[in-house]
Amino acid sequence: MRTRARVVRKNMRLRQDLLDRARRILGTKTETETVEQALELVTFRKEVSEGIRRIAGSRSLRDIYAEEA
Repeated sequence: MRTRARVVRKNMRLRQDLLDRARRILGTKTETETVEQALELVTFRKEVSEGIRRIAGSRSLRDIYAEEA
């Protein structure tokens, strides 16, 4: 379960075209929601990447496409 995070006000200079594109792609209603979802996606991608690296390093995965000798 996620804990409620502290909300802070930020003043940023962002490219409007990127914000508009991200908003369409994410299907968000507000610019704030767009930025929050984009940040969540970045942190999620990092967690997934680290998890894959850990699994690959544990030798618990088998390469089913490797050529058999």
